Amino acid sequence: MRTLLIAASILLVVYLALVVTLVLSGRRYAAKELAALLPNLVLLFRDLAKDPRVPRGPKVALAAAALWLVSPIDLIPEFIPLLGPLDDVVVAALALRYLTGRAGVEVVREHWRGQAATLDAILRAARIPLSP
Repeated sequence: MRTLLIAASILLVVYLALVVTLVLSGRRYAAKELAALLPNLVLLFRDLAKDPRVPRGPKVALAAAALWLVSPIDLIPEFIPLLGPLDDVVVAALALRYLTGRAGVEVVREHWRGQAATLDAILRAARIPLSP
């Protein structure tokens, strides 16, 4: 439990440092989107899990991906630069890709609370078509 708390604290500090760096460099819009990204993703996953239009299979995949992301056990340890978060990114992208393939991109768009351009960037990164 202590290790998880330390890891979460380190991630929070890095996250806040990125936001502050963007603000100081004059990129307030990007800083706002980065600051809201994690809460928006959490709300998106929660809302999709409650949406009756999302089939049970994608909901299970979403729950499994969420458990993988919060688990302290990884295939590639987080402290390895660049490669550490790679397994988490791949799992999240696969879950989102599976979910959009079964429920549709429009359902995801309905639940997204952030800027549409941010969601489009996430979908492009996961190689999910932006339109049906």
